[in-house]
Amino acid sequence: MIAVRAPATSANLGSGFDVFGVALDRPADVVRVEEADRTTIEVTGVGSHYIPEDPDKNTVGAVADALDAPAHIRIDKGVRPASGLGSSAASAAAAALALNELYDRGLSRQELVPVAGEGEAVVSGEAHVDNVAPALLGGFTIASEAGVTAVDASIPLVACLPEIAVSTRDARRVVPTETDIGDLVRTVGCAATLTAGMCRNDPRLVGEGMYDTVVTPARAELITGYEAVREAALAAGATGVTVSGAGPAVLAACYGADRRAVASAMVDAFADAGVDARAYQTAIGGGATVL
Repeated sequence: MIAVRAPATSANLGSGFDVFGVALDRPADVVRVEEADRTTIEVTGVGSHYIPEDPDKNTVGAVADALDAPAHIRIDKGVRPASGLGSSAASAAAAALALNELYDRGLSRQELVPVAGEGEAVVSGEAHVDNVAPALLGGFTIASEAGVTAVDASIPLVACLPEIAVSTRDARRVVPTETDIGDLVRTVGCAATLTAGMCRNDPRLVGEGMYDTVVTPARAELITGYEAVREAALAAGATGVTVSGAGPAVLAACYGADRRAVASAMVDAFADAGVDARAYQTAIGGGATVL
């Protein structure tokens, strides 16, 4: 039996739609795999009653197929489904690493990224790797046609998760299909600023680089109280705020000393909007680990 812990992740980071991602040091999924003649899945933990155990409908089933590695797979969910914190990616990344070890496939973590991406296609309809890449590699990741680049970074973050469900498919439907050149230039500038901030471990630059006028405003409409939460976080010391992945989680970059105040402000702002929420005082962390 092989057990792997894989972290929650946040993708897009505002200006890096379908490109940027970060691993969070909490929460996380734990996946255990054992050899079997056919793949079976058992799911426990937060939101487990929403997750299908049919291998054809679960991210880890697609990963097992891609690796030709049938197994009995037990998923202990620490990352809530439909959260915007890479719940499906955490399970897919953990399964990919665990099955690679169990069957001695000999693939590197970089080579496992597209394998885990096949699992993401089950929930989003497309094999995106912006969440599975940081879940496997850790740190800040940049996914492009040239491959995935991982950068070690240490930025304090707050991820505030409201009791709202936003499906990945719904969040993708609202993304604009066109933009003007001015918005494109602003987005490229912000993405470059954010990347520089990650390389320098500078929360101020990272926060400035989270600004986005194309995708984030459309997705923010799906999150009750988003603008009030954003303003409250900034007033409490956040350097930047954006929708985490597809949402509804809201991600704030900040200095370490400000995390508690930012977390409290975000939870209170959601409460004022009539929405229960919890906040994770977290940071950019490492990738999946074999336990």
